[in-house]
Amino acid sequence: MNIKSTAINNRRYLGNKYKLLPFITKVVNENCQNINTFADLFAGTGAVSSAFCDKIIITNDILYSNYICNLAWFSPQKFDSEKVKDIIVKYNDIQSVEDNYMTEKFADTFFSREDCSKIGIIREDIELKYKSETINERERALLITSLLYAMDKIANTCGHYDAYRKGVVFDKHIELYYPNASNDNNTENCCFNEDINIVVKNVSADIVYLDPPYNSRQYCDAYHVLENVARWEKPEVFGVARKMDRTALKSDYCTQKATNAFSNLIADIKAKYILLSYNNMGNKGNDRSNAKLSDEDIFRILGNKGSVNVFEESYKAFTTGKSDRQDNAERLFLCKCN
Repeated sequence: MNIKSTAINNRRYLGNKYKLLPFITKVVNENCQNINTFADLFAGTGAVSSAFCDKIIITNDILYSNYICNLAWFSPQKFDSEKVKDIIVKYNDIQSVEDNYMTEKFADTFFSREDCSKIGIIREDIELKYKSETINERERALLITSLLYAMDKIANTCGHYDAYRKGVVFDKHIELYYPNASNDNNTENCCFNEDINIVVKNVSADIVYLDPPYNSRQYCDAYHVLENVARWEKPEVFGVARKMDRTALKSDYCTQKATNAFSNLIADIKAKYILLSYNNMGNKGNDRSNAKLSDEDIFRILGNKGSVNVFEESYKAFTTGKSDRQDNAERLFLCKCN
C-alpha cells in the first residue's frame, strides 16, 4: 500500500514545545519522583504529552481541532490501522471540483478551489462513515487528524490563519498521510475538550503541566480554519480571513483576566507537582505581545501552593513573525505542592 506516514510533531503551531522536549523531560526526570500520571491541560498539539507515553496521560484543550488530534494520538481505544490506511489511500485518489461548503467559503484563499473541494468531500465522508458505524471514534479522530495535518502542510499562510497571501500560485496540493499512532496506549489515558478552569476540578495527577497562552493573540483566531473543519458544523464565515464566530473559544489567559484565572486554576490543581512553561518575552513594546502574567504574580500564586524552582533554556520561538527579540528563554517553573 503506497502511503506516507506522519508523526505528532509534523504540524506548525505557535508555542510548540517539541524542540524543548529534552529540556522538559530532563527537568522532570531530575526533580520529580514517582510520576505515574502526566496531565497536560493546555495540550495544544500534544507534543509535550508525547514525551511521557510511559505514563497515564491526561490531555485537555479548548480547541476541538487539538482535542481530536490528542484523541488520535493518545486515546486507549483500539483501531484498525489497515482500514484507516485504506481509507486514506482512497481519499488521496479523489479527483473532484464539485461545489461544497469548503469551496463556497474558502476557495482560492488558504487553499485552491480544487483542494477546498477535496477537503469538503473528505470531511463529509468521515462523518458519514462514523455515523454509519463503519469507523469507530478513534478511527474518526485519526482520519480528521490526517486531514488537518495535510491542510496545514499546504496552507497559503505563515503557519497560522489570521491572513492568507494574495495572488499566489497554488502549486502544492493536498495529500493525506497516515498518523503513526500507537495501538498500545495506556488504558487509563483520557482526553478532554473543555475550559481548563472547569476540567481541573475533575482531574488529579502526579504532575500537571501548564503551557498557557502568553499574550493577547487568541489561538482560536490563529487556527480558525482547522477548527472549522474539525468541528464540521458549517457555520457562516466573515471578513477577509473568513473567520467563524469564535466567542465561545476565547481564552481568559489572553486577556486582563489572566492573573485571576491562573490564581483560581492553581488553587484547584490536585497534584504532587505543577510544571509551568512560561517564556521571558514579557515586555516587547507591542502591547498585544506583552505577557499577561507577570513573574511577580507567577511566583506569588505558585508560592501559595508550594516551593518553587525555575529552570531556563534559550531557544528560537516559532511566533507570528512580529518579535525580533534575540534572548528568548523558555522558563519552567516547578512547584512542589504542599
